Amino acid sequence: MNILMPQLGETVAEGTIMVWYKAVGDVISPGDNLFEIETDKTSMEIPATAGGVLSEIRAPAGSTVPVGSVVAVLAGDQGDSAGASPPSVSPANTKSNDPFKPVHTPERNYGAATLPSGIKVTPVARRMAAQLNVDLNTTTGSGPRGRVVAKDVQSAAQISSSAPAPLVSLTAPSTVEWAPEQITALFADVPFEEEPLSAMRRITARRLVEAKRTIPHFYLTTDVSTEKLLSARTEANAHAAGKFKLSINDFVIKAVAAALQQVPQANAAWAEDRILHFHRSDVAVAVAVDGGLFTPVIRHANSKSLSAISSEMQALAERARAKKLTPAEYQGGAITISNLGMYGVRSFSAIVNPPQAAILAVGAVERRPFEGTDGSVRFGSFMTVTLSCDHRVIDGSVGAQLLSSFKRLIEAPRALFDL
Repeated sequence: MNILMPQLGETVAEGTIMVWYKAVGDVISPGDNLFEIETDKTSMEIPATAGGVLSEIRAPAGSTVPVGSVVAVLAGDQGDSAGASPPSVSPANTKSNDPFKPVHTPERNYGAATLPSGIKVTPVARRMAAQLNVDLNTTTGSGPRGRVVAKDVQSAAQISSSAPAPLVSLTAPSTVEWAPEQITALFADVPFEEEPLSAMRRITARRLVEAKRTIPHFYLTTDVSTEKLLSARTEANAHAAGKFKLSINDFVIKAVAAALQQVPQANAAWAEDRILHFHRSDVAVAVAVDGGLFTPVIRHANSKSLSAISSEMQALAERARAKKLTPAEYQGGAITISNLGMYGVRSFSAIVNPPQAAILAVGAVERRPFEGTDGSVRFGSFMTVTLSCDHRVIDGSVGAQLLSSFKRLIEAPRALFDL
């Protein structure tokens, strides 16, 4: 019985095996933890769903493996693993009785594609080739029956990147990608330490580059008065008597959810050949963790109270920092909130997290001078927020309406208690 690298999310293409809890020859019982994997979103222990003897480990600890690939072989009670080797690690050829059958996603229905040249390519390799600009027609496959798999694309990309870099014109934008060896050579006389990329950091970096290159961003910034918000927060926490403690971020989540209901055109996502318009407000919140970032989602945020949002957000943040979030807890959402105010950041612009269409960057609350209605100079509490939008989904006027609605709700926060 083949043990596969499981699919832990719709957008997860690979995982890194951090540690094996069992060794070759160990007797396995259903429910025994076999290994731990790390993706860009989570870290999870993978249990066995069948018993037998672990006869082979094909992916040692530290290796990064595409989803659907065989990582080990589980033999029967007598240790007989004959016929266990699969004709292909392509998802199309895996059997329904595999102990770790990947979660169904639309991409996995297609199996390996055949190029005009007759070369067969797995879905993961095809997508990786597009990202790394590798010509599949000149790539040699090492998979079953000469199929091009992910590691073939990686090897081709490394060979290409190690070639001498062409001369770059100082008057034209450069699209040359540096090889790691070329970069480290620049700092040969500077003391440094190398930190290997984790699966989370590597995949996050790739997706951010892809998002910045492919999504037509535009940015809207406004200053929001927080005088009434701070007052309402202090009063609510005093009345809570320790039952809950509202943060500024809780008000921001609720206000964003309410604003999406008031401006439904912005409560949407890009789906390549269509736009999805949502009826409820699911709001993702960026949470910093060691080595990366998680975006757990508060679902139905428009219909939840501030105290419920506060309690749920605290629980999700704790699970995120422990890297114990499940895909159902971090996938989806129409918008993300990224708050760096606690670090004293006044304002910043964030990158849209596809397929979402917007992300709100929230700065610090600070005292600032402003001109009163009588012309005098006064001081008040303000925060600067910047809304990044995907122009394919949200037009400028729609983004402005969403930001204006958010501003009104924050500046009149008592209404949020009734929504």
